[in-house]
Amino acid sequence: MALTPFQQQLHDRIVAADEVTAPPAPWQPVGRGLIPVGALQGIGFATDPGTGNDLVLVVSASGHGLFDAVTGEKLEREYDPEDDPDGPDLSCPGLGPVADVRIPVAGLWGGGLHSSAHGGWSVEVISPEWPSHRVLLTHGPWDAGHGETWWHVFHASWSTFRAAGFSPSGRTLAVATSSDLTLWRR
Repeated sequence: MALTPFQQQLHDRIVAADEVTAPPAPWQPVGRGLIPVGALQGIGFATDPGTGNDLVLVVSASGHGLFDAVTGEKLEREYDPEDDPDGPDLSCPGLGPVADVRIPVAGLWGGGLHSSAHGGWSVEVISPEWPSHRVLLTHGPWDAGHGETWWHVFHASWSTFRAAGFSPSGRTLAVATSSDLTLWRR
């Protein structure tokens, strides 16, 4: 099936923005940016009841981990969790400060994260050169150029894309692949 002229123009514009760029202010990378997680399968968000900070639950083939989304620090690790994501919300038990809640997870099994956040921010995942995925952060109309109202912030070309989206608070943007987790905060 051929692309319409509009689709072809959009495709060409996105492919031309081949370089990954840092998100604009107020977004900043968490920690060193990329957190290695072997055999990552999915991620979900929770809120630390003590600090109000976003937390990221990472589900991998070797267990579950809980990360602080402000610092990138690993807070807890469970090597032999009782449950993998299940149920209609694909949730699994929390760890550490959120051990008493079930956390919905997005990734290998399906599910999804928030695609928009307050303040007019959105995230788009596209594959103009499948199987590579590009994650675009947007703030405004698409008719402006790359680096003006949309930014190519991640290119999943070395491992398999799992999920991308905002925390429920909108303060954290996460991208997960089969080998790593990347976080930005505002």
